[in-house]
Amino acid sequence: MSEPTIVMIHSAMQRGELTCRQLVETCLNRIEAYDQYGPKLNAVLRVNPRALQLATERDEALCRQGMIGPLHGIPLLLKDNIETADMKTTAGSVCLKNNQPAQDAFLVRKLKDAGAIILAKVNLHEFAVWGETVSSLGGQTLNPYDLSRTPGGSSGGTGAGVAAGFGVAGVGTDTVNSVRSPASANNLVGIRPTTGLLSRSGLVPYSDTQDTAGPIARNVSDAALLLEVMAGYDPADGKTAYSVGQPTTGRYLEAAANPQPTGRRIGILRSLFGAGEAAIEVNAAIEGCIDALRTVGAEFIELTEKFDAGALVRDVSVHLHELERDLDLYLRRLGPEAPVHSLRDVLASGRFHPGIGDNLRQAVALESQGLDYYRRLQEQERLRGTLLKIMADYRLDAFVFPHQQGLVVKVGQPQIGRNGVLASVTGFPSITVPAGFSSVSATAPQGVPIGIEFIGRPWTESCLLEIAAALERVRPMRLPPQL
Repeated sequence: MSEPTIVMIHSAMQRGELTCRQLVETCLNRIEAYDQYGPKLNAVLRVNPRALQLATERDEALCRQGMIGPLHGIPLLLKDNIETADMKTTAGSVCLKNNQPAQDAFLVRKLKDAGAIILAKVNLHEFAVWGETVSSLGGQTLNPYDLSRTPGGSSGGTGAGVAAGFGVAGVGTDTVNSVRSPASANNLVGIRPTTGLLSRSGLVPYSDTQDTAGPIARNVSDAALLLEVMAGYDPADGKTAYSVGQPTTGRYLEAAANPQPTGRRIGILRSLFGAGEAAIEVNAAIEGCIDALRTVGAEFIELTEKFDAGALVRDVSVHLHELERDLDLYLRRLGPEAPVHSLRDVLASGRFHPGIGDNLRQAVALESQGLDYYRRLQEQERLRGTLLKIMADYRLDAFVFPHQQGLVVKVGQPQIGRNGVLASVTGFPSITVPAGFSSVSATAPQGVPIGIEFIGRPWTESCLLEIAAALERVRPMRLPPQL
């Protein structure tokens, strides 16, 4: 399967070698062949019934006036907790199976204005509450590189679908690990931007403090382009006001196209590397990436500072403290025809995947106004200061570590050892890039994908994209799955 970048696709369209309709038909054919048949990845919840019509309209527009935007005719996959006016938005829950938003989310409007076609809404871990991508509405999504494993999550439908060629790229959301986990598990690029760079209005919320959307793509260039299109001030999301006037925002595609890694100083957070046999192949892949970046001029500094990702999830993250408060605000707006109007209604209905029951019950038992909640917010602020001081002391541009300390888990097991929480609880930007594969096995003919993660200061997505693009050039690790 050929995997051209969006820029390459547009060049082919302008030369008359490819139409948007042909591209969309190819994606639809792959969904037909591999999602519900063949390996049955089970990533897609619903296909846009107007996809082919929209593709034809894009082709007619190209003949008449040229490209209508930087995403002209590009079919995208959208995690189904992002509102669309022309397709239902369910968060993967049977409780919301008939939820039809009145308008598109802000970022969806930006994607459409740029010419994109939302080809399909895809599965997620129900209400985005964990990382295996299983839901009461969509069931279990499988990893296209190893059908015995999960695709990560919670944006695993986006990750599995993009990896399998169901769309050219996609969008997920990220509260703790949820864009970078499926990027790591599916040999993709995933970006969690600085909190406030992308609007959250029109997203089914989880945690106002930590929620963001982010692109998932097969290469750094495409991820940068989606980020550039989606970024911008939204009056409906006050946090986006912080992005206005930031000198380092914007021009992400240019940063990805012209990486300058020489002299970039990157701190290796050894405390986030795994130990034992399960981590051997992951750590070797990360070391290979570090060595490759050294050959193009990046400098690496060993850091002894201690960070414990598991402790950050348990003791610093506020995702479960805010879930009931923030989800209830959304559910109450759905109107009298909706079957649920609160998280407690969801619990009382019993209409949710049993795998999220403990999380939901824990969420309703926690307070978003209690002492523990405010202690966590204070700890997040302290942690932001700690990271900035380390970067200042060592003159660092970024940190590096494996996104996941071991391989993505088998179906039926909980995700463990993920390090994305460090960016989530600080709101700092991070990017995950393909780092390699494990050894091949009976269930993984190419091996299981491994991802490397970089974190930077707030609003330095361009710097991270330069580092990621440099790594992609000197050590290309993207391979489509053998379906």
